[in-house]
Amino acid sequence: MAESARDLLDSIATSFTEWRPQASGESVVDGPIAWRGYDDARARAAVRTGESESVVCGQATVGDIEVALVVFEFGFLGGSIGEETGRRVATTFQRARQRRLPVVSVIATGGSRMQEGMRALSQLHGLAREIAATRAAGLPQVSVLCDPTTGGGWATLGAGADVVLALPGAQVGFAGSRVRPDGDPRAYTAEAHWDTGQVDQIVDRKHLRDALARWLRLLTTPAPRAVDPPRALGATDSPATGWDAVVRARAPERPRAARYLDAYFAWREPIRGDRAGGADDGVLCGFGWRDGAAVAYAAQCGTATRPAGFRTATRLVRLADRLGIPVLTLVDTPGAAAEDVAERDGVGPAIASLFEAIASARVPVTSLLIGEGGSGGALAFAAPDRLWTTPDGYFSVTSPEAAAAILKRDTSEVPATADELRLRPSDLVDLGIVRGIVGP
Repeated sequence: MAESARDLLDSIATSFTEWRPQASGESVVDGPIAWRGYDDARARAAVRTGESESVVCGQATVGDIEVALVVFEFGFLGGSIGEETGRRVATTFQRARQRRLPVVSVIATGGSRMQEGMRALSQLHGLAREIAATRAAGLPQVSVLCDPTTGGGWATLGAGADVVLALPGAQVGFAGSRVRPDGDPRAYTAEAHWDTGQVDQIVDRKHLRDALARWLRLLTTPAPRAVDPPRALGATDSPATGWDAVVRARAPERPRAARYLDAYFAWREPIRGDRAGGADDGVLCGFGWRDGAAVAYAAQCGTATRPAGFRTATRLVRLADRLGIPVLTLVDTPGAAAEDVAERDGVGPAIASLFEAIASARVPVTSLLIGEGGSGGALAFAAPDRLWTTPDGYFSVTSPEAAAAILKRDTSEVPATADELRLRPSDLVDLGIVRGIVGP
């Protein structure tokens, strides 16, 4: 049995003022479709839970941030979404926009309320409209998936949030346990949705308040200007030749993205996945705290970047742009994944979307080349006007090996081809590709 809404409220908010609903002015015996016994079922649910509907809504303080809060009461008819539920949630989103508050939805629901038929299901249109309007207003939305989060509650308030947190072991899925077809039950867990990039973080119940407070601070405290690139953590001297630059960038001991991010930020929180069933562990995305403000980051980890990695970075840049948060990208890949699976997964459109997201961003994007810069798969992560490199980096139209093969040169000519490509950090400065070489 899910926790009561009031218990959840007490555990995550330091203050709460409930927004009491106004009477709808409509009273129909046994609801809009005259479902026999519906009024009695609602009355029993009210006595059992102490609530008049399946949601409790109001203004709360989480950490030091004021939020508009929606908390589901699963004990009230399984947290199902009916007309009055939809009306209360819509009012909460409208007040959030009026007061410029982020929205937090703590969800425990079995889906739409059958006793109200299509009048209940149609509430999903209204929820989607409020989510879209709040997104357009530049306000962040965070959802917390409790057990269970299924049906329309998952497909609107849950999956439609900017950041999705979930409690361990929570049942999550569009189909509820009583109606889904036979198959692997693990697919309907929070952990499975994290694996496939539909949930950003699994958060232990005892850490939920702190996690929400950190996320809300990040999403509501943008850095006021473009950020400087990180300092170099590896070599300090320039490579003598193009091939030396390639060898240095490919060295396994060279500092990678995680080390740069840890040195740059006081602390950070990750987002995960492309929201389309894919996650690339070779791309780190999220928001970090630096000098008292938030910066978004998208960082390649030195592996071939998969379609899901490009799409996750695109999601990150677009979210940061909407919230007014500057972006830092770290470039480090031998190139985009090129095997048949990547092609079927849409690597070309994924790269195109990231190019477009960075090109159209209204917030400043700062980029640092920390290792390999292999062709368009690397360039897609780079800001065209705010790009720096470390002494460990190289950028190339294609790898020296591929260039030699295309030109039908012997493999012994690969080092010389690297020199001809002019891909050293100093060459990139001379060619006007990067602004400069960062120091330690």
